[in-house]
Amino acid sequence: MRSLLFTAVLLLGLGLIAPAGKAQELSISLELPVIETAQYYRPYVAVWVEDEAQQSVRLIALWRKEPDWLKDIRRFWRKIGRSETELVDARTGATRTPGRYQLSWDGLDDAGKPVPAGEYTLFVEASREQGGRSLQRQSFQWGGQAQQYKQPAMPELGELNITLN
Repeated sequence: MRSLLFTAVLLLGLGLIAPAGKAQELSISLELPVIETAQYYRPYVAVWVEDEAQQSVRLIALWRKEPDWLKDIRRFWRKIGRSETELVDARTGATRTPGRYQLSWDGLDDAGKPVPAGEYTLFVEASREQGGRSLQRQSFQWGGQAQQYKQPAMPELGELNITLN
């Protein structure tokens, strides 16, 4: 019993596990900007988290209309879209109009299991028919201190604000 308690205290101290009652959450505030153009099509947007080995651990959101155009969200397509069709279908929502949107991640992987503490990267990718493509990424330390990040606006994505509590 003592060795189990010692191991738990050691892992807590190293930040490899989070104490009970101290659940972390990654809050994502993303913006789809107003784009003045003769023909505006809503962008396809994918939001997901990868681990240090660049393997997807959680697809947070996917906004799309027709499945034929998913390949235009290039990194998403290579990492998740072409091989995880059931996951893509389960997480797909409709495209969104310009505006600010709030998303969050609770530290669970796509199977519903908690991810271990460590270095992760959040990806937000958008692609628009007769428009451009933007990819924002932000590394963060899961299982540690509170963190805040701000990514500047890109052609297809407005400012991205990320908070880890």
